[in-house]
Amino acid sequence: MKDIIIAIPSKGRLREGAVDLMAHAGINARTGGGASTVDPDSRIRFLEMRPRDAAAWLHAGRIAAAFISTDTALEAGAADYPSIPLGFSSSDLVIACRDDSGFETPADLAGKTIATHLPKTTRQWLADRSIEASVVAMGGSLEGVCALGLADAIVDLRQTGNSLALNNLHTLEVMAKCQAILAWNPAVAADIEWMTERIQAAVEGRKAQYLIFHLPTDQVGNLGQAFEGLESPTVLPLDGHEDLVAVHVVVKTSEMWSHLADLRTLGASGVVALPVHALMP
Repeated sequence: MKDIIIAIPSKGRLREGAVDLMAHAGINARTGGGASTVDPDSRIRFLEMRPRDAAAWLHAGRIAAAFISTDTALEAGAADYPSIPLGFSSSDLVIACRDDSGFETPADLAGKTIATHLPKTTRQWLADRSIEASVVAMGGSLEGVCALGLADAIVDLRQTGNSLALNNLHTLEVMAKCQAILAWNPAVAADIEWMTERIQAAVEGRKAQYLIFHLPTDQVGNLGQAFEGLESPTVLPLDGHEDLVAVHVVVKTSEMWSHLADLRTLGASGVVALPVHALMP
């Protein structure tokens, strides 16, 4: 049997996030360079490589899966592959120009020159909007060539926007929302299902908090006021307290603090919030 090769980034924040997430999911992929076997019975081997190279090999059908980013998947033609958004290394793919350019929309770039690290993605995006422009592929920093007038615009990733502002550039349009993803070849989905299920469960777990609290028995029917859409929380009797019950419920981390305030209004006490290691539907 052939090994199932999964690419992980060789360095950077994307690697750190991928390795940390796999460890959270009980998958040891700390290779320390080169390739390593995660489990002799699984046939899975991890191979370190640059995300753009990994996306290219994934599209070529020579590796099973890769921890890459949305923009690299777009450029390699693998954007339609099954994938799991991982929730880190987020950025926007934008088209930007000089503040004094006079351009108001991307349509104003017709006949102009656009510099980018993502020529295929840029050309396709322009073609979809019937905009004819010259696209120049680059490997280095893009802001300077636009600030000095070599390029009329750039297509680049924006995290905070500070670099654009320092070079007197601004965003014309956000082309895509990007983040780290685990993408895989559909042909091997069954072979790595155990791994993708673990990764998905770990990702969902990071978005959730497990709340445990005591609630007056006569307030159980009002839980929907604090948890919109709640259908069936776990409600347990408390020994020696007929007027109280223990409630267990999973909530979104982003909404936890507002829920705590609502619970106080319902008379909840002994509220404990715990991280969720994994969450499977």
